[in-house]
Amino acid sequence: METRLAQREAGCCKMGATQSVQAVEHEQTKDLTKVLFTEEEIKTCVNQMGKRISEDYAGKNPLVVGVLTGGYVFMSDLARTITVPHVVDFVKCSSYGSGTESSGKVKFQLETSHSIEGRHVIVVEDIIDTGLTLSNLVAHLSTMGPASIEVASLLDKKARRKVEVKAKYVGLECPDEFVIGYGLDYDGAYRSLPMIGILKPEVYS
Repeated sequence: METRLAQREAGCCKMGATQSVQAVEHEQTKDLTKVLFTEEEIKTCVNQMGKRISEDYAGKNPLVVGVLTGGYVFMSDLARTITVPHVVDFVKCSSYGSGTESSGKVKFQLETSHSIEGRHVIVVEDIIDTGLTLSNLVAHLSTMGPASIEVASLLDKKARRKVEVKAKYVGLECPDEFVIGYGLDYDGAYRSLPMIGILKPEVYS
C-alpha cells in the first residue's frame, strides 16, 4: 500500500496541487498578436450553448456530430454540458490546404459510425468561415434521412463567407483575422492553446 501511494505521489499529477489551469503558461502564446477570447469567456459561451441545446432537445436523444479535426476541443467541452441523453459521433472533412486559405474542395475522410436515419442531428463545428465545408457536410448528411439537422459553431467569421449557411447555435462573432487556439490551428500547431487569439502574420507569411 505504501509503495502504491509513493508511486502515485511521484507522478506528474499530484493530489492537492493548487496551480489553476489559468496559471499554466503556454510557450506558443508568443506567436499571438492578441487574445480574442479568454479561456473563461469560452467556457461561459460553451456552458450557455449546452444549456440551450439541452432545453431544445429534451426527449429527443440527439446525435451530436463533431467535425474533426478543429472541432474536437469544442465538441468535447460542449458534449459535457449537454445534460439530456445524447450520442456522440464524429466526421472528418476539410476544405483547407496547408496554409491559411481554403482550397475550395471538400474532402470527406471519415463518416459517422452511427446511422443518421430518423435521428435529430447536431453538427458541431469550431468555426464557420467560407461556409464551403459546412454547407457540403450538411447537404451530405441530409441525404441520409435525419429527422432534423442543426449546426452548433463556436465561432462565426461572417466576413469570409462564400456560401450561406444556417447555424442555430453560434457562440462568438469572429473578426476577419487568422485565429488559432482551442482546436483551431495553423498547419497542425496551436490547437492545444486554451484561449483563442490572432496569429502573428510573420508566422505564416
